[in-house]
Amino acid sequence: MTMTLRRLSATFLVVLFSSSWAQAQDNTPSPIPSRPLLAADAPVGEVAPPPAQDLPLANQPELTLEQCIARALQKNFDLEIGRFGPQIAQDSIEATKGGYDPVFTVSGSHGKSTSDADSPTSSTSTNSDLRAGVTQQLYTGTTLSASSRLDRSKLNPATLAGALNPAYDADVTLSVRQDLLSGFGTGVNKASLERARIGFDIANLDFKAQALSVIQNTENAYYSLVFAREQLIVRNFSLALANKLYDEAKTRRDTGVATDLDVLQAQVGVANARRNVLLAGQSVKDRQDALLALIGQFELESAIGPVRFAEVTDATPVFASSYQLARQNQPDYLASVAVIEQLKLDLKVAKDATKPDLSVGAALGLNGRNGSGSDAFGDALDRQNHSWQVDFSFTYPWAQRSDKARYRQSLSSLSREQVRLRQLEQSIEVQVRSAVRSVETNLESVKIATLASELSQKQYELEKARFDAGLSTSRRVLEAQDDLEANRVNELSAKVTLHTAVAALHRIEGSSLQRYGVSLP
Repeated sequence: MTMTLRRLSATFLVVLFSSSWAQAQDNTPSPIPSRPLLAADAPVGEVAPPPAQDLPLANQPELTLEQCIARALQKNFDLEIGRFGPQIAQDSIEATKGGYDPVFTVSGSHGKSTSDADSPTSSTSTNSDLRAGVTQQLYTGTTLSASSRLDRSKLNPATLAGALNPAYDADVTLSVRQDLLSGFGTGVNKASLERARIGFDIANLDFKAQALSVIQNTENAYYSLVFAREQLIVRNFSLALANKLYDEAKTRRDTGVATDLDVLQAQVGVANARRNVLLAGQSVKDRQDALLALIGQFELESAIGPVRFAEVTDATPVFASSYQLARQNQPDYLASVAVIEQLKLDLKVAKDATKPDLSVGAALGLNGRNGSGSDAFGDALDRQNHSWQVDFSFTYPWAQRSDKARYRQSLSSLSREQVRLRQLEQSIEVQVRSAVRSVETNLESVKIATLASELSQKQYELEKARFDAGLSTSRRVLEAQDDLEANRVNELSAKVTLHTAVAALHRIEGSSLQRYGVSLP
């Protein structure tokens, strides 16, 4: 009889366990619920309405990563400031060209002098002159100039009979001067212009680097917000489970199956879950503000629609191709190459300055004198009176200490930058290798974290079924629930880390602009 009762009891327990397991399978919440939220001041065991600021409204359109990047490129403060760099560099080119524009000069004077004012033989003379000229500097080191002068003089009374009074003197002078040693040739004279043009390229590369950094920061901020919102869903899901366990523990205590300790453990689990919800809600708001600060200006109160993880569809990166892209597109590397070109121009100018100054010049003058200004210019242009001269000038500083020192400085600066370029090449190689490994590792990490999350889900369901069948305690269920929550958060963290690693690789490659179809001005 005793054996029969034992068999009946065992059979009853098996049936009860089986029915409880089936009921648990039917009543187990889905892994990702429809965004239930609990307010911080909700009583234990009660679900409060979700705060609207923590999660997007259902009627808001989805905010994609591409839209965030487009907004950042239009409104980001760093890029707005960076846009002035190319403009300033462009004006530097025009300012350098201005040194070779024609220079016009006009000058004039008028004077009067009186001699023996108290004498009956006093005389007064007035003199006026007007000068105009133009000078043109050429890139060959040649200086061309043309000038004209008109003088008017008048004596009162006239001293000589038949003399011109007033008298007009006019002249036209053409001159040319050529540097033969220092300053000779287009290479050294165009160096400042070429340097300004390279500076414009560097400014554009700096702006491109800022754009790449803004894109990377926007990607990181976007996926951080996705993580925060998904984490909040997980925390609220865990809170819902904790509340359900708490209610069941109270019911079981009332029927004499559980103890007050089980109820207290379940209540502590609810309190911890609520605290996690509060922290997750704070994280959502902080990361939403961080994203809004990147993609707008003073728009922190704007609502952000649903955001989501994008599938990583890129194949596993290959070091060789990524390194080649970095060498071709990395703004910092290209800017360093451009700086070397500028230093080569500086070296050329410094070397030219060590040469002596030797220049030759020639001038031709035509002049005329008559009783009117037009007649005086007519006489000058008829070449009735003319003059010419040739000259040379030679200057050589003794020992040339300063020029030679500046040349050595330029040579050292160029050598230093070339070494830095090689250092940068090695640094890029190290960064690319690390970034490729990071993407490879995180691709596997996401797979592992997903498997761990699935395993925790099944372990929780099994432990909950055992609890419903009276074969487990609320403490073990809470531990299984904590493991499930931790593994879900780890899965989300692994996805964020993967997207961050991909964004870092694209930044090093300099390929983010092409990937998002962005063309900079």
